[in-house]
Amino acid sequence: MASLQTLTKSFSGWVFFCCCCCLPLLLTSPLPPKGAGLASTTHQTCRLRRTNFQQHYIRNRTYTLAKMARVSDEDTDNRLIGQQIYVNVKENNRCYMMKRIVEIVVKDVLLTEIKHQYPYVEEVAQFLASLTSELSRCKFSGHREHIEKNLEEMKSKMKQLGENGKTKAIGELDLLFDYLENACTDAPKKGGNKKKN
Repeated sequence: MASLQTLTKSFSGWVFFCCCCCLPLLLTSPLPPKGAGLASTTHQTCRLRRTNFQQHYIRNRTYTLAKMARVSDEDTDNRLIGQQIYVNVKENNRCYMMKRIVEIVVKDVLLTEIKHQYPYVEEVAQFLASLTSELSRCKFSGHREHIEKNLEEMKSKMKQLGENGKTKAIGELDLLFDYLENACTDAPKKGGNKKKN
């Protein structure tokens, strides 16, 4: 019976402590700014693990494939992947932009008949598709028109180049890899921030 009285006294003591001390602190503490939780959630959905890009096997396959395709690229004046894709695109939308570019390259280039012309195409396509799948919840914030305009310019340039547009896109897979890594991870910036025009 004595232990029941001790428990009751300590329980009522905790209730008193919580009501008198903790509750006023909770009620007077400042609330986070409106939308602060949303921003961090959006930031997290537009992030990839850095380890995705540290897999030497897939990095080597991607770079080798790009190097092989560059040999066949007849147009050295144009670039599909470069700083021009970020014109008027806010930094917090760059990962979303890269996700969309990867989706286009996978669907319109790597999964077409060109996949039979080069080795490793299917492996690289699967890897890139898995990254866009991880970014499925990554959405743009703010105005979308600059993103869409830049994507349309890239697709138009690729279409204008015809079959060589696909070759050029494959030849720039190493740039795509670097830009995606730089935009979607917290990795130290490299390749994708250098002007490569």
